[in-house]
Amino acid sequence: MLRRFPRGRSSLALKPSFIPTFRPYIQLHQPSPGARPWPGSKSFGPPRSTALPGHRTFFSAGQKSDTIYALSTAHGKAGIAVIRISGRLCAEIYQHLCPSKPVPKPRLASVRTLYHPLSNQTDILDSDAVVIFFPGPKTATGEDVLELHVHGGSATVKAVLSAIPACPAAGAIRYAEPGEFTKRAFLNDRLDLAQVESLSDTLSAETEQQRRAAVRGSSGALGRTYDSWRQQLLEARGEVEAIIDFSEDQHFDEAPTDLLGNVSRQVEQILASIEQHEVASQRSELLRNGIRIALLGPPNVGKSSLMNQIVGREASIVSGEAGTTRDIVEAHLDIRGYLCTFADTAGFRSTGSQESPIGAVELEGIRRARAKALESDIVVVLVSVERNPSGDYFINYDQETLELLQAVGRGLVVLNKRDMLPKDELEDLIEDFRASVLRNNGGTASEPLLVSCSEALTPSATSKDPGGVQGVADRLGTLFADMTSLPANQQDLHGVTERQRQLLAQCRKHLEDYVGNTTSDDVIDELNFVVAAEDLRYAASCLARITGRGEAGDVEEVLGVIFEK
Repeated sequence: MLRRFPRGRSSLALKPSFIPTFRPYIQLHQPSPGARPWPGSKSFGPPRSTALPGHRTFFSAGQKSDTIYALSTAHGKAGIAVIRISGRLCAEIYQHLCPSKPVPKPRLASVRTLYHPLSNQTDILDSDAVVIFFPGPKTATGEDVLELHVHGGSATVKAVLSAIPACPAAGAIRYAEPGEFTKRAFLNDRLDLAQVESLSDTLSAETEQQRRAAVRGSSGALGRTYDSWRQQLLEARGEVEAIIDFSEDQHFDEAPTDLLGNVSRQVEQILASIEQHEVASQRSELLRNGIRIALLGPPNVGKSSLMNQIVGREASIVSGEAGTTRDIVEAHLDIRGYLCTFADTAGFRSTGSQESPIGAVELEGIRRARAKALESDIVVVLVSVERNPSGDYFINYDQETLELLQAVGRGLVVLNKRDMLPKDELEDLIEDFRASVLRNNGGTASEPLLVSCSEALTPSATSKDPGGVQGVADRLGTLFADMTSLPANQQDLHGVTERQRQLLAQCRKHLEDYVGNTTSDDVIDELNFVVAAEDLRYAASCLARITGRGEAGDVEEVLGVIFEK
């Protein structure tokens, strides 16, 4: 927040308002008549925190005071179902569901019989439920939490869920909105937004590498880093604004240009770190969204067969007729712990024949294959050993597919039908192909992998990988690791999300503007100082929006999207 005030030769200047506005914490609800004291306390509610509410001022107090409940385990028949309740009425709800038993000791599992609250202990909901009480604030949500572990039959779960809001209580009890437990953890400073997004990644993880990346981002280290940068920028902004406000009235130990130089060095250090985080986010997004692989090659070299072997099912139609695949056929799979999208494409050929001319449909398939290759992360070019009518062997390839591999910059060349001729003759043929073709195409993949899709279909007693297809998967796994790995001291950066990357890019732009405004020839001009201070304010605001802390601006607009995940 900035306020204007007159000074010296300038008509107005910018000064931060460092005096925070506090609002007292008011207990809005009183205990109902006959309510029992809280365990270990003489009060009728959880211990009130003496801490001020701080920066959490953008949510409805009434909605936050509701006690919420939801089924925490998956819907459907199961051995156990867990129902979680969070809010200040947990003790009252327990007393109505288990009227003849005292509230269990904190964090101690206790077996209880659950009754419908309006039945006077005649309607049993579950005779062997496990109840665990977690007193706030050191809980998942920062509030008091009650967990009911009941039998997982759908009728039992439905009965218990219906009974909870029927409990007479001095306050609202309602079913939780999507992600509301996590939202309360955020509101009560149990999680920052970066940790919330990491939790979302953990719940969405389908592969081992996605799980590992999500866990690395859940430590809170990213939030602490961004808070540290923000604090540095706030202090730097204070120095710049001190120059604006008091340079004519007070003596400084350093000249204004020297002060700006010190601030600029801090800014440049943060800029270097931001660039590091942006690069890491591109790698982590590959883990979250999956690595896109395009399979290219001329017609009838075995692309669909290779894809089916890698995927482990018949995703593409296999036929001896050339040009069977006309459109993109995609399959999602887990290769060595990495989520991938494998795309089989139409066969490339530049000219047709009298027996098989290139039609409009085939041309459109080639166009789509070309576009798919250029938007992919990896290109796999498949070539094959063939025999011409005169009996000579040759390697069937399409020049454009190799050019696309070079354009993407990352991929493999795989040679199919290695079983068509003896090993020594195959090596000579490959050496000619390598020297005359691959090296003339930039050497992107100078050593082709040899496979035989037909051999892969026949079980072998002497080889675990008779067709060599698993070798292709292994090589892809190595490529994936190179594309997504980070140094050991940067593992937490796997938690940087696309939303955070965009805010980091905005922060970087403001800091670059600051550097530009303070290194120009007319830097002593007051206007440059004013604009520089604003650049630092905007940069700090971007960092605040990442964690949801401080002067985060209108951060609420993104919370719904994040928590619903």
